[in-house]
Parts: sequence; C-alpha cells; structure tokens
Amino acid sequence: MAECGASGSGSSGDSLDKSITLPPDEIFRNLENAKRFAIDIGGSLTKLAYYSTVQHKVAKDTEREHEPPYEISVQEEITARLHFIKFENTYIEACLDFIKDHLVNTETKVIQATGGGAYKFKDLIEEKLRLKVDKEDVMTCLIKGCNFVLKNIPHEAFVYQKDSDPEFRFQTNHPHIFPYLLVNIGSGVSIVKVETEDRFEWVGGSSIGGGTFWGLGALLTKTKKFDELLHLASRGQHSNVDMLVRDVYGGAHQTLGLSGNLIASSFGKSATADQEFSKEDMAKSLLHMISNDIGQLACLHARLHSLDRVYFGGFFIRGHPVTMRTITYSINFFSKGEVQALFLRHEGYLGAIGAFLKGAEQDNPNQYSWGENYAGSSGLMSASPELGPAQRARSGTFDLLEMDRLERPLVDLPLLLDPPSYVPDTVDLTDDALARKYWLTCFEEALDGVVKRAVASQPDSVDAAERAEKFRQKYWNKLQTLRQQPFAYGTLTVRSLLDTREHCLNEFNFPDPYSKVKQRENGVALRCFPGVVRSLDALGWEERQLALVKGLLAGNVFDWGAKAVSAVLESDPYFGFEEAKRKLQERPWLVDSYSEWLQRLKGPPHKCALIFADNSGIDIILGVFPFVRELLLRGTEVILACNSGPALNDVTHSESLIVAERIAGMDPVVHSALQEERLLLVQTGSSSPCLDLSRLDKGLAALVRERGADLVVIEGMGRAVHTNYHAALRCESLKLAVIKNAWLAERLGGRLFSVIFKYEVPAE
Repeated sequence: MAECGASGSGSSGDSLDKSITLPPDEIFRNLENAKRFAIDIGGSLTKLAYYSTVQHKVAKDTEREHEPPYEISVQEEITARLHFIKFENTYIEACLDFIKDHLVNTETKVIQATGGGAYKFKDLIEEKLRLKVDKEDVMTCLIKGCNFVLKNIPHEAFVYQKDSDPEFRFQTNHPHIFPYLLVNIGSGVSIVKVETEDRFEWVGGSSIGGGTFWGLGALLTKTKKFDELLHLASRGQHSNVDMLVRDVYGGAHQTLGLSGNLIASSFGKSATADQEFSKEDMAKSLLHMISNDIGQLACLHARLHSLDRVYFGGFFIRGHPVTMRTITYSINFFSKGEVQALFLRHEGYLGAIGAFLKGAEQDNPNQYSWGENYAGSSGLMSASPELGPAQRARSGTFDLLEMDRLERPLVDLPLLLDPPSYVPDTVDLTDDALARKYWLTCFEEALDGVVKRAVASQPDSVDAAERAEKFRQKYWNKLQTLRQQPFAYGTLTVRSLLDTREHCLNEFNFPDPYSKVKQRENGVALRCFPGVVRSLDALGWEERQLALVKGLLAGNVFDWGAKAVSAVLESDPYFGFEEAKRKLQERPWLVDSYSEWLQRLKGPPHKCALIFADNSGIDIILGVFPFVRELLLRGTEVILACNSGPALNDVTHSESLIVAERIAGMDPVVHSALQEERLLLVQTGSSSPCLDLSRLDKGLAALVRERGADLVVIEGMGRAVHTNYHAALRCESLKLAVIKNAWLAERLGGRLFSVIFKYEVPAE
C-alpha cells in the first residue's frame, strides 16, 4: 500500500513515480510477461486485472546411485498468476502510460472492460495501450467475480460484529456456494439471485442507494466527498434528528414489545423542532435511513426466494464499518436473525475479476484452483471513518491482490464428517489477543534464523544475501501489518503466519531453504533403517506396537520449524533417533488414547489407511515407514500423502518417491507393497507445514474413495495440533504429535516434549 500525491499525465512512468511512494514496478508487477488484460472503471475507482506467467525457482530432486541419496538442482518453473490492482481514477492516465512503456510480451489485442467508465475512458485506453476495448455486461462480471472469490479464497466472506475486537468474523468456505443473493450497492441498488455458475437473475432493486446518500448528503451538509460524508456520519447522533419509538409512544412502547430506540421516522424531528441540526447528525440520520431501507429490501427478497445468505458489495460498502454496521443491524432486525448479512474482503475487485474471466474463457480458468499470494497482496485494511479522510489507509492508495494458479484442482477430503462446519485451525489468533501477541513475537524472533538458513541453502549464489535481506524486510512488514490489522488476510492463525512466510521466501527465490538439511538427514536415516526394522521385528507383538508409536513420536521431534529442536540440532550433530526417544514424555501422555488404539489393533485390520506425513529424514524413514510396514503386514493398504511443494523440513512427494524406492531396495515388505500398489504415494496439493482437509489434491480424494480408506493418521504439530485437532471424520483417526513449543505446551497443561496421542472413533 502506498500513499499517492498529485497525478501527472506525462508520457512515461516518470509521472507515476512522482505520484506515489511505492515504486511502480512493485505495483504493476511482472508486466513484461502480461498476457491478457481486463479493466473495471467505476465512478471513482479503477480496477485493473491481468494474467502473467511467473518464473520462479523450484528445487528438484534427482535420484543417484551413491551418497547422498539424491541430488538437488534448482530449476526455473513457469506458473500462472492473476494480478488485480485498484487505484483512484485520478491516476488512470499515468498508470496507463506506465503499463504501455513496460508491455513487452503481451499476446492479446483486446482488453475486456466493464463498469460505467468503460465508456468514458474507452478512447484513452485504446490510445494508450493500443488494445481494442471489448465492453462486458456489468452484472455478469460481478456474478462471475463473486463466484470466483467465494470458491478460491478460504476466508473471503465475513460478518460484521459491532462490539467485537476485531469487528470482522470470517466464514469458513462453504463447499456449495449456491444459491445466494447478491446486493450490489452502487449509485442505486441491484439485487440478483444466483443459482449456479451461469444461472442468475435480477430480481429487484432500488433507486435509493449510494448515489442517494452522496447526493442528499451533499445538499444537506455541503460536503462533496463521499469519505468525508461518512466521516461526518461516524461522529453524528441520529436521535437528534430522527423520531424514535419512545418519542411517539413515551413509556408505552414497552407494552407494545418495541425498543424505545427504534427509528419511527427518519428525519422526523426536523419538521417540528425549531433548531439547526449539525452536519454530523444529519449525515448519520441519512446513512441509517438508506442502510435500513436497503437492509429491509434485501431481507424481503431473501425471504421471497428462501435464501439465508446475502452478500453485499458496491462502492457504498468499501469496507466502511459504519455502513456495514447499519446494514447488518437492519438485516438482523427485519429477518429476526434468520438471514445473514455477509461482506467480502475483495468486493471491490468482483467486476474486474469477472471481466477477466469472460475474456479468458478459452483457457477455462474455472477448471483450476487458485490461491491468494500473501506476499503480493495488500490484505483487508481497516477503513474506519473515525480516522478521518486524510488519515484513512484507503484514501489515495494502490491496493493489490495476487492469485496463483495451483497445478491441480483442490477439493474436500471425502472423509470429513461435515464439510460445511469443518474449520482447519485450532486457535483463532484474531480472537485470542494473548496467543496473537505470543505467535507474532515468536515469528519475529525466528526471522534471523530463517534468513541464515535461506542464504546457506544457496552457497553458489552471489545475490543470496541481498535477496534474503529483502525477504526479511517484506515478512517483517507483513508481521507489523498483522499486529495492527490481524484480519488483513482473513482469520489470523499459526497456519496463515507460516504460509505467509513461505510465500515471501518464494517471492525472493528461496524455494526450499531446508533442501540441504533434508538431503543430509535422509541419507543418515536410510543407513539406520535396516537396524531399526531388525530391532522392531525382534520384539513381541504388544511391545512392538508401543515401540512403533514411540518411533513415530520420536521422529516427529525432528522439526526444524521448532525453536527448541533447531537449537539442539544446530549444537549437537550427534542428536539422533535414540536421543529423541529419551526426550519424550513418559506415559501417561498429555493426551493418551494408546490403550484404546492397542485394543483396536487386536481386532480385524483396517481396509486402507491414509497417512499424512510430516518431516523428512528420521521422521519419515525411521518413524513413519516402520509404522506403514506394520500396517501392510496386517493386510491394510496404505496411502502415504506428502506435500506437493516444500515447507520447512517437511517431506515432499518427490522426496518420498526416492526414499520409498531406497527402502524398497532394503525391505521386501515395502518392495512388494509398492509393486502390488498396496502402498501408494500421493501428493496433498499443499505446500504448507499445516493441513487444510478442505483443500486437498483431487487425485488424492479420488483414491481415498476408490480404496475405501477407513483410518486417517495425521502426524506432527502443524498438521495435528495447530490444525485438525478438532477435525471430525467419518472414520477412525489417529492424531499424534510432540509439543515442541514451551508456551503452547504450558497452555495445553503440559511441558516441552509432551505427547499428544489422540485416537478417535466416530459415533455410530
């Protein structure tokens, strides 16, 4: 985000450089690879969308015959990214000049355009960009954009709660977004019922909308600017102007079952009172009048069409708390709480996204899943009018949103008990101020270590230190933003903090800072594997089951993302599997369902186990694989799911393939299981140290259905404690982790290296 000054209209990006403090190439990123454009121009804001290809480094693993077990080569990979930029119309000419001067490889000859300004600025756009303007229907673009963000951004929709801190409450993505009502409040109001991706109808509207508030407000207060009008309203007292129920009925309102504070007549006192009313009071009364009218209208249409979700968008909203508060109150009042008023983090981009999707239909963008790139997105900023127009973060800024195309479509895990109610994260840091303060400080203090690791992962790079410093600055700035605006990217969680860090590392071409560590640890663990298996096989059945679980837990200790562990691993190169076992809490563990698990193992074997693995090295090789081997010997098929891309020292799918092949060369049980496809290695579709069971690789979900998985094993603090601790499944589940953070251990009632072993059976 950057403050903007006066706009120029020169013939190059120079005028834009003078207008803003953020370098233009950090706003219009990757323009040299832009392939397709769309633009949505409203009365005061322009939203530009373009698609580009992004070249970034990825670490690839190549098998080799000798030590270490594989080589790592850093290669260039091309992925697709959508860029969305929002700015005031004041800057449109300077921005178009900058774009024109930096367009190099664009393939398109057309720019899709929507909004009223598509007509007003048509000639300017065609002259500057030498692209033909193809105008798109406004409502179609809005609906397409709304569907896209609801499907692809997990914490897109939120309810506004006036007395909460913070006031935004984000909704979990509903797997079935249809049907819903979209109320778009621009100059007037349009109400659209959306039934499917392509089926929607305009069902109503009103001429009393944002333009009415602006126009009447200007007449009443002589204030011409929309933001200033809202600022006045935020300081006003509407009861000085409005006639309330208590003014009409006196104390008798209670016998009627009505609140005395309800508005009986908007502006009702102005006809009889012999006094001057303040601008603030008149603006507040006007805002209430129009918002209540819109709320009642929306509620009536929702009831008429049996809909309980109403999404509000349009320039009248623009993240203004005072507006969202009045609309929410109105909807709740008229529907008696049965209809929910929902707002969107990116409502300002809906038209631009829809226009882009219309122009890109031949590429079928809806067949992919997309993810928000936190490193390149501004996030939701507080638009509180209480700050005053001159101080407001949105006044004169460039707002950015970036979406990366994911290689494979993401879907729900079919074994979730109730997908609509599934919430991946255990603790909401937006809500929990104490936990938020701790974890933000924790991530700040870990930053030096991450920078050091990033530089060490690329010893042959001359600019690694410079890029690492840029990463540090970017991630530090994100953390400071989140201190002030914890809701910036939706619900703040440990998962979102970790994911933001990974996005920032990728931004500066550090795709896998722990690649060398993982390579070394995998080599060491593979040499130990035959001895570990021999020791296990020598034990009696019951003793072996406990040893296998302790092995899983000991392997889970080897987590470079945990400060307590990385300090030990850095200082003691001989710290190994047996040392980790000695670190574990003695039974009874902090959460201990081991006796129930052992009893279950005495029964018939499971048909198929789905195991989500955590770390490379000792964890996957000496912890997970012996456990997998035991399940195979029992007659259980195993699906072993690993991350698609790197995060910390977590094992990736490509690494797991090499490791499995090496183990198969040493162990006939694993060898035959791989040959007979009783052991299947798949990717999760994720590149996170945590796990969202509502966004998993479509191929994995299909395999789970096909093989009839009846046991899910989730290991590791990120996957089984920070996320999924409360996840309810339709089959048996095993969640196990070692708590490697002293603060979290204490909060859970334990100590460092306490054990979570949670075996759950769904209710009949």
